[in-house]
Amino acid sequence: MPADATAAQGAGNGSDTTTGRGGVIHNIGYRRYDAIRLGRPAIVRALMWHSLRSAFGLRRGARAKIFPSLLFAIMCLPAVVNAVALATHPGGSPIISYDSYVPSIRTVVMLIFVALEAPNVVSADLRNHTLPLYFARPIRRIDYPAAKLAAFVIACLLMVEIPVLVLYLGNVSQVHGTHAVFEQTLQLGPGLLYGAAWAVLLASISLLLASATGKRVFAICAIGIPLFFSWILANVLAHVGAQAFGPAAFGQPSALASLAGLISPFTLLGGVLRWLQAPNPGPAAVLQATTVGQYGALYGAVFLLLTVAAAGGLILRYRKVGVA
Repeated sequence: MPADATAAQGAGNGSDTTTGRGGVIHNIGYRRYDAIRLGRPAIVRALMWHSLRSAFGLRRGARAKIFPSLLFAIMCLPAVVNAVALATHPGGSPIISYDSYVPSIRTVVMLIFVALEAPNVVSADLRNHTLPLYFARPIRRIDYPAAKLAAFVIACLLMVEIPVLVLYLGNVSQVHGTHAVFEQTLQLGPGLLYGAAWAVLLASISLLLASATGKRVFAICAIGIPLFFSWILANVLAHVGAQAFGPAAFGQPSALASLAGLISPFTLLGGVLRWLQAPNPGPAAVLQATTVGQYGALYGAVFLLLTVAAAGGLILRYRKVGVA
């Protein structure tokens, strides 16, 4: 067969004869993707779902699930104890309020949770250098931090709000009459809003600190150490201000005792609650010795500024990282 006919036959069969010794290159190509491309919204949703799973160790080994499960059980324990107490003593009053919800337990549990789980949400991508792969897809730079922040806010909401809902169910199961149930529901609303404030603030701060490094141990320290020591310092200064300087005129706490709560996110949240509760504070202590005095509006302003600054800092962080 002539050489031209042989070449034509090879081309027609999807192959090309390159040598006279029988070497053949098969041009099989790649199959094109013909299905619907979901685009940017689907990518953001998938990133959120993956990040939420990472926060609770889902689809990972058993060791990754130990701490989230244990911390969640500790958070729900006061609500269970309250339900048991009401069931064994009919007609008694709830021992836990919806808004404060044992502030010492909530503070310690959430401090440990955000310190351990925030690095799982963002640090792994920095450590494994997978950010260029994300940004090679049709998403914007703001989509990645926004999806991570939304996922971790939801994770913190689950940790904070589910125990409050368990507390509500325990209270409602022991009351009689539509009016009593309605009152419990009215009290639940502010508690859920206050829990949302916890989730948004702690998630924003912890993700910003965790995004500073790709090493998980360093990220844990970057979150846990500032949150823990600022909480201790705020309570010490509040105690010193209350003991050393005493109350100011007209029964108001001293300026040091009132302003010390601005140092820590936890005491800041307690001060916001005290401000919103005035002039009808709850029966339980809000958050250790947090007092606001005349500075309640300042606590609210600092809360908003700190939340916006932390979320904005997280977005700015990912405008500079991940291109290489």
